[in-house]
Amino acid sequence: MSKTVYSLLQLGWSHFYQQQLTLDEWESTFPGRIIAVYRNSIDIISVSGVHRINFSSILQPTIFNDFPTVGDWLLINSATYQPYRLLERKSLFRRKAAGQESKYQLIAANIDTLFIVTSCNQDFNLSRLERYLALSLEAAVIPVLVLTKADLSAHASDYQQQAQMLYPNWSVKTVNALEASSVEQLRTWCGVGQTVALVGSSGVGKSTLVNSLCGNHTQKTGAVREDDARGRHTTTFRSLHLIPDGGLLIDNPGMREVQLDECSSGIKTLFDEIQQLETACYFKNCKHQSEDGCAVKLAIADGKVDSRRLANYQKLSVEREHNAESIAERRKREKSFRKLCRSASTFRNKVRSGE
Repeated sequence: MSKTVYSLLQLGWSHFYQQQLTLDEWESTFPGRIIAVYRNSIDIISVSGVHRINFSSILQPTIFNDFPTVGDWLLINSATYQPYRLLERKSLFRRKAAGQESKYQLIAANIDTLFIVTSCNQDFNLSRLERYLALSLEAAVIPVLVLTKADLSAHASDYQQQAQMLYPNWSVKTVNALEASSVEQLRTWCGVGQTVALVGSSGVGKSTLVNSLCGNHTQKTGAVREDDARGRHTTTFRSLHLIPDGGLLIDNPGMREVQLDECSSGIKTLFDEIQQLETACYFKNCKHQSEDGCAVKLAIADGKVDSRRLANYQKLSVEREHNAESIAERRKREKSFRKLCRSASTFRNKVRSGE
């Protein structure tokens, strides 16, 4: 166990979490924040240092309604150092798990700002950035685009201009992640107790950003292939890091795909101009293809709406609806199975007791 002392404020504690505790809980437990999740254990950090807890002691339905993730606040029994309960989250990032399985994957919890990291090369992709933006807006978290490797590109300002047009209310910053003075502009969102999560593809410089902001070599870094600008996974699991002069950073492994599930509000906010135009279409169920009186198609013809943006809006909407339905069906199936198991267990107990 680490003996380094931190205050709750430094760890991101606020009145939102304080008000969830009863007087008895405040006297018999202490809050710890999850900084890493491994296959068989988790690491938490508290005012007394870092503790490791094995999964065998935390996988209890009475403690968790959901699986814990990096950034979560967990109450720990002061006498036994065992988990007591998970506190309600202020925000949560999640995506549909990769592949065909109908379940979601938690990314990070209790985030104040999301650094969406991409580089000024072939990795730059407007449609993928819109996916991350929708996730951020759904969670009511401040989105910031960090354009890395600006020093290696002659068109960094063009990338910045294209990204800014996606959503007028977000900040777009170009940086050289290897240069400490260049990343200073990001410290606006890294004040004491503020939690920032980094997401993006492999090789865009997330780990380098963490190292520059933390002033050390906390994370391993690697090179990218020159032919397609793709990088290797130097970060293999989610982890939370403390910035020496304030703030907390959550680094995430590079994501090959970001499938949306329950993201209706985020998509509506991001594509607000299309949402408003849809109300003016002649047909209420207009698909914006060849229908007469389509206000969206007219706006595209007039150059007011980008056809790529409409295509991505439709794609994300269909994907969200499909994934949300698939996950809901899976939950219903699991609930029915648990009910069947309970009924079978009750019947078996009655038979054994001779009732």
